[in-house]
Amino acid sequence: MPKRPNVLFVLSDDQGPWAMGRRNPEIQTPHLDRLAREGLALDNFFVATPVCSPSRATFLTGRIPSQHGVFDYLEGRQVGPDAHAYLQDEICYTDLLARNGWSCGLSGKWHLGACQIPQHGFRDWYCHQGGGSTYQNAPMVRDGQLVKEPGYITERITDEALVMLERYAEAPNPFYLSVHYTAPHSPWIGQHPQAYVDRYADCPFDSCPQEPKHPWAGRLTDGNLGNREALKGYFAAVTAMDDQIGRLLAFLDARGLRENTLVCFFSDNGFSCGHHGFWGKGNGTMPRNMYENSIRVPALLSLPGRIPQGVGCEELLSAYDFCPTLLDYLELPAIEGRNLPGRSFAPLLRGEALDARDEVVIFDEYGPVRMIRTREWKFVYRHAHGEHELFDLAHDPGERTNLAREPGQQERIRELKTRMDGWFARYAVPQRDGLKTDGSVYGQKNPL
Repeated sequence: MPKRPNVLFVLSDDQGPWAMGRRNPEIQTPHLDRLAREGLALDNFFVATPVCSPSRATFLTGRIPSQHGVFDYLEGRQVGPDAHAYLQDEICYTDLLARNGWSCGLSGKWHLGACQIPQHGFRDWYCHQGGGSTYQNAPMVRDGQLVKEPGYITERITDEALVMLERYAEAPNPFYLSVHYTAPHSPWIGQHPQAYVDRYADCPFDSCPQEPKHPWAGRLTDGNLGNREALKGYFAAVTAMDDQIGRLLAFLDARGLRENTLVCFFSDNGFSCGHHGFWGKGNGTMPRNMYENSIRVPALLSLPGRIPQGVGCEELLSAYDFCPTLLDYLELPAIEGRNLPGRSFAPLLRGEALDARDEVVIFDEYGPVRMIRTREWKFVYRHAHGEHELFDLAHDPGERTNLAREPGQQERIRELKTRMDGWFARYAVPQRDGLKTDGSVYGQKNPL
C-alpha cells in the first residue's frame, strides 16, 4: 500500500494563461515547463472569479463567491484584533487534511482576513499581512508578529517554505504545504533583481500586443500600456518565481519526496498585459470583464509514476472543482452539506476518463456580473452596469465581435441566460448573493 501522498500547492498571483513557457516561447519558465512534462497540464482551467480573494476562497472551499461571501479583493485591516476572518463559517479542504493526519503549512499570501492568525487546519503560518506590497521589505507575519521582511519577498516565501519542508521531511505523517507567491502581481518596475529584468532587454513581447486603449480600461492601464519596462518587470517576476519553484522541486528530489508528493500549480486569476487594450484582470476594466485572459489560468498537476506525464487536458474545469478533486484523490471523505457546485476530476489524475454526463459548462461571477461559457459560446450578463456580451468562441476565440445585439442570436441568449440563472439559483446563498453588491465599486471592506 503506497504511503499517503504529500501535497505541495503553489499559487501565483495575477498570472495570465499565456505567461508560461509551455504556451509562450518569449517567457522563461523552465521549472513550470518541467512540471508540465512530468504531469498533467489543464489547458482549459478557469477560476470562479477573475480577482484574487474570492478566487482563493473558492479553491479552498469548493464554493462560489455567492456561497462563501467573499466577492472582491479584501480591503481594510487584515491584521490585528479587529481583522475579520472571512472564511470562519466555511469548511476548507485543509480542515479535513489536518483532521486526517496531514501537517498543514502556509508560506505567502492568504488575503482572506485575519492574516495574523493560523486558521483552517494550518499549523505553520508565514503570511503576508495583506494582499500585496512592494517586493522589498514586504509586510509579513512571522510567529504571530508583524515584521518587515528584508530582501526579495519571492525568495523569502521560498526560504520559509523550505524550512517547513525540512521539518515535514523528518515526520512520519504526510504534509500539505501551500506556497502562495505575490508574483507576478504589481508593482513591476524597479522591484525585481536586475538579472531577471535584463533577460528581457531584447524581448519583442509579441505575446503581449499593446492594443489601442480599451474604452473600459481602468487606471492600471495608464502608464503601463506600451511600457516596455512594465512588460520586462512582469516577465521578470514570473521567471524569478519559476526559479524559486525550482528550489522547491530540488528539495523534493534531494530528499526522495518527489515520487510521493502531488505538486499542484495554479494562479488565482488570469491577467492581460495590453491584450484587448488594458492591463489587469476582471477589475482591469469598468464594467468588469470576463475575457479569457482574466478567467483562464495556468494549471499543472504532477506526481511522477501516478499521474499521466506530458499530457495536455482539454476538459473544461473550474476552481470550484479543485476541492472535491483533491479530497477524492487523497481518498478522504467529501465535504457534506455545503451544496458544492463542482465535480471531482480525480479520474483524470489516475489516467481515466471522466464519467459521461451532460455538456460541461463553466460559470463565473464577479459581483453583479455573471458568465456562462460552453466550448463554443460565452455569454456575459451585467445586471447593474454596462452592456452584455456574446462571443462565438469557435469562430472568434479572441473575443473581438460582440454578438449580443444581433437579432439572430436572441434565442441563443435566452437559452444561455436561462441556464445561467438556474445554476446560480441552485447554488447562491440569498444573503450572500453577488447580485446584492455594487458593481461600480471595487474592493470589499465588510462581510456580507
